[in-house]
Amino acid sequence: MKKLPFVSIIVPTYQEEKYIEKCLLSLRNQDYKGKYEIIVADSMSKDKTVKIAKKYADKVILVKKKGPSAGRNAGAKEAKGEILFFVDADTMLLPNVITEVVKCLRKRGVVGVSIPLITDDLKKNIYYFTSLGLYYLLTKVNLQPVYAVCFACKKESFIKAGGFDEKLYVAEDVEFGQRLKKIGKILYSTNTFAITSARRLKKWNVFKIIRAWPLGYLYFKLLKRQPKYPAIR
Repeated sequence: MKKLPFVSIIVPTYQEEKYIEKCLLSLRNQDYKGKYEIIVADSMSKDKTVKIAKKYADKVILVKKKGPSAGRNAGAKEAKGEILFFVDADTMLLPNVITEVVKCLRKRGVVGVSIPLITDDLKKNIYYFTSLGLYYLLTKVNLQPVYAVCFACKKESFIKAGGFDEKLYVAEDVEFGQRLKKIGKILYSTNTFAITSARRLKKWNVFKIIRAWPLGYLYFKLLKRQPKYPAIR
């Protein structure tokens, strides 16, 4: 049997003390039989994020530049794994997620895989499924989001594609997906899912979110502008 690949899980953080422990505990509770590491890339948080992260992560790095793209790229540079797995700090994984990610990435020609999401507020899931339905619609019009809330790719493909654009603070995953799909296939797993915070849905309505993601990509490409996307803590 071929040896299982080493996986590097990268969690970008900034002021995430309310969520980071649950996220990291879910990462520690994976059923994956191969080796994996957890890297937290923190953008100089002033709360207890780093202190909590050090209890569970294999490595915590400090990133002077703010933004999840900068954190993901910095974590990727420190990663030892053949596979890079990006997980947002307010997201928890089912125990089989890494196992399913590796299965997908071992398929011929596949370079990336996105994981389906539900929110931690059942009342909000109808809105979230609506936004996830856009994933499929976008692929029909030749756009390829990778949904970076919970996404993995081969490290060599990540490097070849050039990583995340650190100038973008919204729809950076759609933009990255456009470059990554030129290298190989990007799958959408159907055998597992992750649970992410509904905090933005509680503050915004679904139409406002769609305006930012995925339409933020079109703002950037056509108008050289980005819609407002303030952090919600």
